[in-house]
Amino acid sequence: MSLRESPFPNCFLEGLHAVGWGLIFPCFWFLDRLLAVCVSTSLERMWRIEQECYLHPLKLVFGSVLFFILFIISTPFALLGFVLWAPLQAVRRPFSYHHQVQSVHAEDRNARWEETRKVSFGFLTGNLCLLPDGVARFNNLGYTQKRASFIGKSIVQGVTRPHIRIFVDSPSSCGTVTPSSSLIPQPTPSSYGSVDFSITDQKDGTEADEANGPNQQQLPKPNCNQNSNQHKHPPRSLRDGDVLIEVSSLFPSSVDIVCLQEVFDKRAALKLAQALGPLYGHVLYDVGVYACQPAGTCSSFKFFNSGLFLASRYPVMEAQYHCFPNSRGEDALAAKGLLAVKLRGFPVTDSASQSICQLRLVPWDGEIRFEQLNMLTKWISEFQAVTRREDEMVMFDVLCGDFNFDNCSPDDRLEQSHSVFEEYTDPCRAGPGKEKPWVIGTLLEQPTLYDENMRNPDNLQRTLESEELRKEYLSPPVPLDGVPLVYPEPDQPWVGRRIDYLLYRESSVSSHCRTEVEEFTYVTQLAGLTDHIPVGFRLSVSLDSEEM
Repeated sequence: MSLRESPFPNCFLEGLHAVGWGLIFPCFWFLDRLLAVCVSTSLERMWRIEQECYLHPLKLVFGSVLFFILFIISTPFALLGFVLWAPLQAVRRPFSYHHQVQSVHAEDRNARWEETRKVSFGFLTGNLCLLPDGVARFNNLGYTQKRASFIGKSIVQGVTRPHIRIFVDSPSSCGTVTPSSSLIPQPTPSSYGSVDFSITDQKDGTEADEANGPNQQQLPKPNCNQNSNQHKHPPRSLRDGDVLIEVSSLFPSSVDIVCLQEVFDKRAALKLAQALGPLYGHVLYDVGVYACQPAGTCSSFKFFNSGLFLASRYPVMEAQYHCFPNSRGEDALAAKGLLAVKLRGFPVTDSASQSICQLRLVPWDGEIRFEQLNMLTKWISEFQAVTRREDEMVMFDVLCGDFNFDNCSPDDRLEQSHSVFEEYTDPCRAGPGKEKPWVIGTLLEQPTLYDENMRNPDNLQRTLESEELRKEYLSPPVPLDGVPLVYPEPDQPWVGRRIDYLLYRESSVSSHCRTEVEEFTYVTQLAGLTDHIPVGFRLSVSLDSEEM
C-alpha cells in the first residue's frame, strides 16, 4: 500500500488549510524578519567589521520599526486564518509525502549481489537547525531558506559522485588512499565541496525574503567547478576491525536513506524535498502535529512540528509518528517525537522489507529523556508487530537521530545505561560512558562556527582530525552540578559530545540475514551551514543462500 501525498483526506480540507495558512503566513513572516533584523550572527558582525560598515544601527532601528508595524497590521488576518487553520489539525495526517520518479541516479553498489550474496545500504543522519530565520540566529545560523537549498544540493552532489577507493599494498601504506592522494593530480584550490564565503550575484525571489543589507549574498555555497570525487585534503581513514572509519569533506557516495532533524521551517522542508526528490524519489517532511495536542485539549500547544525529515530510494510502505507527551518548557512548543517507517523494494525477494526509525529527544532533562527512550522502544515494538508479515524478509532495523545526550558526560549517565543500547548496537560505543578511541563528537560550539578552522569542509576536516583543535571547537562533556569535570580519563583521547546516533539491531531481522557495519563516516561538507557534524554508515547484509 502506497501513501497519499497530501496530509489531508480530501482536496476541500487541503484547500481550507491553504487559505488559513495563507492568512497566517504574512504575520509569521513579519515577526520572523523582525527577529532577523535584531539578531546578527557572528559572521555578519565579522563582515561589518571587515567592510567598515557603520549603517547597521540605522538598519536596526528602521527595520525593526517597519517590520513591527507590518506585524501589527497583519495580526487581524492571522487571527482569522488561525480560526480556519487550528481545527483542521485534528484531521491532518502528521506528515507530508513527496513522491516523484527518480531522474538523478547514484551508483548501484549492489549490482553484483547475486554473486557476492551480500547487499549494503547507506544511511546518513544530521541535525540541520533549519528553524525560521529569526530563531535560527540565536544558534548563530541565519539565512534558513538559502541554507536549505545549499544543503540539498550538497547532499545530491556528494551522494551521486563515483565510489572510488584505492588500496596501496606497501610497507608505507597507512590504509585507504583516496583519489585526492598523490596518486591522482591534486585539484586547484577551489575544489568541489569547499565552502566559499565570497559574494555571489545570484539571488532568486524566495531568497530575497531574507535580504538584510549589502552583505545578504555573502553566504556559504557549494563550489561545483571541480570533479566531485576530489578532496583538497585526504579523508582520515582507519579501521576498527573490519569497519572503515573516515572523516570526509564530502558526503558518502550512494547513500540510500537520509534522516535529518530540526527541519522545522515549512518552506525549508519543501526546498529540501524538491532538491532530494529527483535522487531519492520518496520523501517524508513536515512531520509532526500542530495546535492543541492531544486534539481537542489545551494541555499543550505546538507551534512547530517535530523537525524530522526522511528521504529514501526505496518506497515507503508504512509510516507512523508519535509525539512525546512529556516535553517541558520551550521544548513543549515543538512536536518532538518518533517517526517509524517501513520501506520495501530491494529486489532480493518479492517480500523484502526494511525498518528505520528516527527521533529527536529533548535537551536539558535526563529523566525526561530516559522516559522518552522507554516510550520509543515501546512504540517501535508496536509498529513492527503491526506492520510485519510472516512472509517478509526484514533486512535491517535502524534507529537514528539527535538523542541530545552523549556517552561521555557525567550528567548523562542515566541515559547512557538505558536498555535501548542493549537492544540496538552502537558502532561508536565501547560501553556505558565510554567511547571507542576513534570516535569524534558531533556537536560544534556555536560561537566559533565561522572561525578559520571551521568555515569550510577541508578546514573542519583537519580540525576534527586534531585532538587539540577538537578541544577548542567541539562541545565538551557536561559535568554534574557541583562536581569538577575530569575528562578525558588517562590514556584516553578527547572526544567531545556525540549526540547524533546511528544504531542498528540484529535480533529483529530475518534469521538468514546477518548485518554488520562496513563503513562509518563523519561528514564536514556542511561546514558553516549547521552546528552539527552529519554522520553516516553503510550496513552490509550477508544473505544465507540456502534460505533464498
